[in-house]
Amino acid sequence: MPDKNNQNNSEGHSSGILQRVLSANPDLLVRALSAVVLAPVALGLTWAGGLWFGGLVLVGMLIVYWEWYRIILQKAQRPVVLLGYGFLLFIGFSYYMAQPLWIAGALIAGAVLLYGAGGFDRLSRWVSEGYLYAGLTFISLLALREGDDGLLFIIYLFLVVWGTDIAAYVCGRSFGGPKLWPAVSPNKTWSGAIGGVVFSSLLGMGVVAVAGGDNLIRALALAVVLSAVSQLGDLFESSMKRRFKVKDSSHLIPGHGGLLDRVDGLVSAAVFSYLAGVLLGGELFNPNAGLMLFAS
Repeated sequence: MPDKNNQNNSEGHSSGILQRVLSANPDLLVRALSAVVLAPVALGLTWAGGLWFGGLVLVGMLIVYWEWYRIILQKAQRPVVLLGYGFLLFIGFSYYMAQPLWIAGALIAGAVLLYGAGGFDRLSRWVSEGYLYAGLTFISLLALREGDDGLLFIIYLFLVVWGTDIAAYVCGRSFGGPKLWPAVSPNKTWSGAIGGVVFSSLLGMGVVAVAGGDNLIRALALAVVLSAVSQLGDLFESSMKRRFKVKDSSHLIPGHGGLLDRVDGLVSAAVFSYLAGVLLGGELFNPNAGLMLFAS
């Protein structure tokens, strides 16, 4: 017969560990519940593609723009920033109509208007840059999803970025060592950054191999670059919040802060992928043709 005392001691020990973890991370349960609710919705719409994914990215783009100027302006009132929503919606319509000149015109006109309406000062420049950040995010993610082997590439992109985050956290906590950029993000270490790059690059290459692609060296090289770019995007957002003395971009996602806090690395990796794909011979609405990860 099992020893009830040993069983009770084991259960008590496990309960004690759980209590210590929760006390050290009071938002852990809320964060986990938020992820359980939101992640399946986002992944389901990504899988569905088309207007479903377009709607998801459009809403995300508008939220990112809102959080960005909220960080910059805080309690200052500049009604002109509301015009940015109109331009961003027009970018979405132009993309749906496959009009690249309309998109380029809206990006330029919106950025100039938002900068000029504030008197070309520092804050209006930041707002203008946030508008471009949101607009390029929308274009990049949608073009990558709708391009050649779009679903496979988005899965590759997601796993590289998420793998970077997870491995960087685990390696940083496990190995410690010199800080990566203590003035901006005091918890990030070089061991975490390197671990994130190594793990995510192997993960990205594995995705392409499982999907039957032959360009494994290209997949590995691109994953290395995207991992580094995603970490730079994370550091950039951290530096921006530190500059404006803001802890979170918003309180939209319980336990996680704002959407921008969660997608900063993904945004930078997606925009880089889009620009690289176009420069390597892809099309404006099909950058994947230039990346050629899954071509046999």
